[in-house]
Amino acid sequence: MELFTVRDLDRIVRASAGDDGPAIDESQLDVTFQHLGYDSLAMLETVSRISREFGAALADDVATEAATPRDMLAMVNEAIASAAA
Repeated sequence: MELFTVRDLDRIVRASAGDDGPAIDESQLDVTFQHLGYDSLAMLETVSRISREFGAALADDVATEAATPRDMLAMVNEAIASAAA
């Protein structure tokens, strides 16, 4: 089972936003995506890309429920673990 990492999140979020947003690293895990400058469309695209790339069954509402990178990491890794079980 492949874990979803901060590095993966950074790559996918920035690609979803057109590389316009700031890099996401461990120091920003508890900063909201909104404060980082990522809008709801970028987050919907992020969830879609994560689902396709990692085979994680994520509902669209994950884009709004995951307020911070830490939230997103937890939700994605939980979905990946559930899919592997």
